[in-house]
Amino acid sequence: MLFKKRDSVYDMLIVGLGNPGATYENTRHNAGFMVLDKLAEKYDIAFNKNKFNALICDTYINDKRVLVIKPQTFMNNSGEAVSAVMKFYKIPTDKLIVISDDISLPPGKMRIRAKGSAGGQNGLKNIISHIATDEFVRIKLGIGDRPDRSSDLANWVLGKMNEDDFGLFKGAVDNAVRAIETILKSNVETAMNRYNK
Repeated sequence: MLFKKRDSVYDMLIVGLGNPGATYENTRHNAGFMVLDKLAEKYDIAFNKNKFNALICDTYINDKRVLVIKPQTFMNNSGEAVSAVMKFYKIPTDKLIVISDDISLPPGKMRIRAKGSAGGQNGLKNIISHIATDEFVRIKLGIGDRPDRSSDLANWVLGKMNEDDFGLFKGAVDNAVRAIETILKSNVETAMNRYNK
């Protein structure tokens, strides 16, 4: 394992995946960014640093010191920013939470996993490659799959949801914020039991 348990001043690193820039705002692939925006709004926090190709917020949630980051490397290279932050701040993989979209789940659904494969999600795949393990917590938000499976997947994930789907999706965003709070207050097992329904 590339990242061994070491002393860090942080209790958790929370990573939301997405693509930077106005062009990609509120697209399906930016599910992770949208969760972090909701978290920032709730706790009145700001991403006031730009280091290691990531927008970074250093804050406290539920009396835990956390780093919250939005990689700015674009989705397929998310691991570059995540691994750099983990190395510099000495954050072990058991203190990592990654939030991403998932086409296998319908809009409105959310799943928490303690570990596992990337499931075809390129941002997760790149993170696993860079940190050399898949043993980290991920929170996956459903965006649904293409109505026509033969159509281009990139166009789908980089597109925006219709009003009905986006309404359902916003419910999953709220649950993802609550799940993060639960993990910080208790543990991932408690969050899985509460939200994986």
